[in-house]
Amino acid sequence: MQKQQQPIPVELDEKAAEGIYSNFVLTAHTASEFILDFARMLPGTKKAKVFARIVMTPQSAKSLHTVLSHTIEKYERSFGKIVLPPQKGAKGDDHSIGFQTGLPVEGDTDKEKKG
Repeated sequence: MQKQQQPIPVELDEKAAEGIYSNFVLTAHTASEFILDFARMLPGTKKAKVFARIVMTPQSAKSLHTVLSHTIEKYERSFGKIVLPPQKGAKGDDHSIGFQTGLPVEGDTDKEKKG
């Protein structure tokens, strides 16, 4: 017989409830932690400003990945497929900003990126 998990009370104060907008993220890792720097970059600027740094264990990062994947799937079932814009440098676009993955985006027909 499996024990039912008790809900964990979560406190959300007024300042945290406002949220922080981010359109750019930098990631790094060591053997024992993942670092996510959430930043904002405005069009026409050449640098991004970090507004929040999250440090987590590899296990927590993997859990975050799983939860985000499930949440995105639910979102797309409700609102339609999310289409990523071309990344900086892709197809001549030099002005895109945002979360950069380094992965090919939908619509790229090149099997291999040339660097």
